[in-house]
Amino acid sequence: MIHPIRAGVFALAAVVAGCAGNGEATRDVIQNKGSDTLVNVAQAWAEEYAKVTAETAVAVSGGGSGTGISAMINGTVDIANSSRRMTDSELEQARANGHDPIEYIVGFDALAVFLHEDNPLGDMSLDQLADIYGEGGTTERWSQLDVAPPGCPSDKIVRVSRQNNSGTYFYYRDAILGDQRDFKLGSLDMHGSKDVVDLVENTPCAIGYSGLAYATEHISMPCIRASEGGDCVDPTVATAIDGSYPISRPLFMYTAGEPEGAIREYLDWVLSDVGQCILHQKGYAPRAVLDCS
Repeated sequence: MIHPIRAGVFALAAVVAGCAGNGEATRDVIQNKGSDTLVNVAQAWAEEYAKVTAETAVAVSGGGSGTGISAMINGTVDIANSSRRMTDSELEQARANGHDPIEYIVGFDALAVFLHEDNPLGDMSLDQLADIYGEGGTTERWSQLDVAPPGCPSDKIVRVSRQNNSGTYFYYRDAILGDQRDFKLGSLDMHGSKDVVDLVENTPCAIGYSGLAYATEHISMPCIRASEGGDCVDPTVATAIDGSYPISRPLFMYTAGEPEGAIREYLDWVLSDVGQCILHQKGYAPRAVLDCS
């Protein structure tokens, strides 16, 4: 079990408070790191939790799912955020380090496909996405999909992806390409979800992907068909909850063993209706249908 880290800055603050006659007061600091998809809602949780209790602070940082999981395996964070499940090799590494990871599904996400706002393509299939992104795929130009995006005279599809420390990268690859195929070379691999959106917003020839919560009014999101001729489903919180959107996924938090004390209390709060409604307000799907009005 990793215990909350007592941060020196708070110890110093306690000394100052004691000198002022207010008595000593230290805070537990929960270190929470990982998924770029979850970082915004994790920060929102941390900020709201500070209003719930003055005894615990939550320090949030991103870096990608793989980064958070590695830190949890190495014992340098209390909670790892991830937009994918831990792999068998990661679980083996954790157990070799004396940790038995505990998995919590904290919500769900629709993994949206992003196009420039002027791109007229309104629907796509998983097969089309696989032919655009996957090794051996032959779709390289928008005209092959019977569209001509304004501002894209080259007709060339600019593929925007994520770096391979991202859980979004791995989930999209497995969901679209399967476990026997990889991405083709030549994509623009971005560090974060916001970077993907920024590039697609400013590149008429581009296509990208990331969590629905990162969508802006300056991009277009086609509905997605699981198969040719099947229903085309829009990426929404509702379709992520009911599983009808073909690229919806669970979102995770991991601890290195059964959490206790401040960490247990924080996780219980994240999974409560209050925490889940904060998740919903940030554009993700809670674990159950809630009235968050």
